[in-house]
Order: sequence, then C-alpha cells, then structure tokens
Amino acid sequence: MDIDAFVATHQYSWARLGDLTQRARKLTTISSDDLDELVSLYQRTGSHLAHARIEYGADEAIVGRLTFLVAEAHGVLYGRRETNVREAVSRFLTLTFPAAVWRIRRFIVVATLLTMVPWIVFQVWIGVSPDAFNLTGDPAVTEAYIENDFEDYYSSQPAQNFAGQVFLNNVRVGILAFAAGILLCVFTAGILIYNGANVGVAGGLFTHVGEWERFWGLILPHGLLEISAVIVSGAAGLRLGWSVIAPGDQTRWTALSAQGRDVGNVVIGLIIAFAVAGLIEGFVTGQPWPTSLRIGIGVLAFVAFWGWSLVYGKRADELLRAESA
Repeated sequence: MDIDAFVATHQYSWARLGDLTQRARKLTTISSDDLDELVSLYQRTGSHLAHARIEYGADEAIVGRLTFLVAEAHGVLYGRRETNVREAVSRFLTLTFPAAVWRIRRFIVVATLLTMVPWIVFQVWIGVSPDAFNLTGDPAVTEAYIENDFEDYYSSQPAQNFAGQVFLNNVRVGILAFAAGILLCVFTAGILIYNGANVGVAGGLFTHVGEWERFWGLILPHGLLEISAVIVSGAAGLRLGWSVIAPGDQTRWTALSAQGRDVGNVVIGLIIAFAVAGLIEGFVTGQPWPTSLRIGIGVLAFVAFWGWSLVYGKRADELLRAESA
C-alpha cells in the first residue's frame, strides 16, 4: 500500500483519536464507551505508527503526526489511570475504611473488654499480691526484666530495623486476629485475652516494685495506637465469626462473603495504623526524651486514629448510605 492509500484508509480513525483525546483532556469524566473507543484507537494507531516507521520512515510528516497522536493519547490514558488510582485511595481512606470501622463499633466494645479485663486483672493482682508476683518466674530473671530487659528491648536494634520488625509482627497479629474469627470467634477472643494478659503481667511486675511510672512511660507512646489497632482487628474477626454463628436470613456462606468484603477493608486500613505504631515504637519509645513528650506523641496518634475511624466513621457511613439510596 502506497503512502497516499495508507493515509486515506486510516485518516478517519486518526482524526477520531485526536478528537477523543482532546475531549478526555478537557473533561473530568467521559463515558465508558468513549473511553473504550479511545483505548482501541490508541492501540490501533500505535500499530499504524510502527508500520509507518518501517514502510514510510523517510516521510517525516506522517511519522511525526502519528507519533504526536499516540503520545497525546498515551498521556491522557495513563494520566487518567493515575488520577483514578489516587481517587480510589482517597475514597478508601476518607469513606470506605472509617465507615467499615463504624459498622463494627459494637464488636469493638466486645474486643476492648476481652483485652482490657485480663490486662487489669493481671496488673492489679500481680501488683498487690506477693504470691502472684513470685509465681511469674525466677526472681533473678524477673529482676533483670524489670531493671533492664524491658526497657533495653526498645533500643536493642537500629531504630529503622526495629520499627520494621515491629510493623511486620503487628500486621501478623492483626491478620491472625481477623482471620481466626471465622472459627466461631473463639480463637480471636483467645488472641485478644492473651495479648491483654501479657501486657497486664508486665504492668503488674513494674507496679509491684513501685516502677509503674516507668512502665507507662514505655508502653503508652506506641501502645495506645498499637493496642487500638489490634483491638479493631479482633473486632473485625469477631464480626466475621458472628456472621457464621448468626447469618440471619442469608445462608452462612452468603453472610460470610458479604461481611468478609466489608471487614476486610478494616484490616487493609489498619496497616497504616500498624506502620505508624511501628515508627513510634522504633523512633520515639526508646528515646531519652521527657516522658511527657513521648506519651504526648502517643496520645496524639491515639486521638487521630479514633477520631478518623469512629468519630468521622459515622459521617462516612451516612455518606455511603446516601450514595447507595
């Protein structure tokens, strides 16, 4: 095919590609049909450009025109894709995640009790009872734990390595607490109770020897956010398990699938919380800063998390319901 016939054959599709590209550039949204046509013409014109370079490479006008058309369409399509990704991430953070947390608020209350009751029981019991204190382990090991090991743990590695290790461990615990919920809530409840009891034992040891201020100074900076995120992970797992126990009018599989999608968004969003908690534990908790400053950072993260996930979550849930109405 000579160059005149080549141009005449494809002239319309090139003009259409240029028109759609300009429309897509000017409009914030275009119809799905126009977008599909734009993608098809972009791919077709790309093959025309490759053919023109081989057959008519000496004709700079035709090669240059096609190069311009393909480059313009490429910029619009991939720029739009990046915009769509940013919009999806923004929507997830501002609507999907906080709304999903708000919907499991009753399970968050249960998960909080499962964590805090054993924490309080063990911390008070060991803190006031010499017999309970002596039962926790070898006296020499306990003394080393209180005097050095507990505090040294937070500066045992370079901050960035420690933060990364803590983040991965917290994500593992969070995912386990969520996924275990499918086993009729039992294992998720056990994980929450175990975590609460562990912290309670540590707090009881420090309280018993009058070092409770040092304990809170080391646990609160990162623990306020970290424990909150674990509790919400556990609440998501409890909600998942409850859909199996009490599916309502749906089959258990349908209820499980529906709840799995919704509470799965909670766990995805919590990765950010675990990352922030890891950074605080790695770069703040073990620092020789005033205790009030370190705890203040933890309180700010705690307030931001619950304000984002619950206080704003109610509003986000209302907005999503209004959209679907």
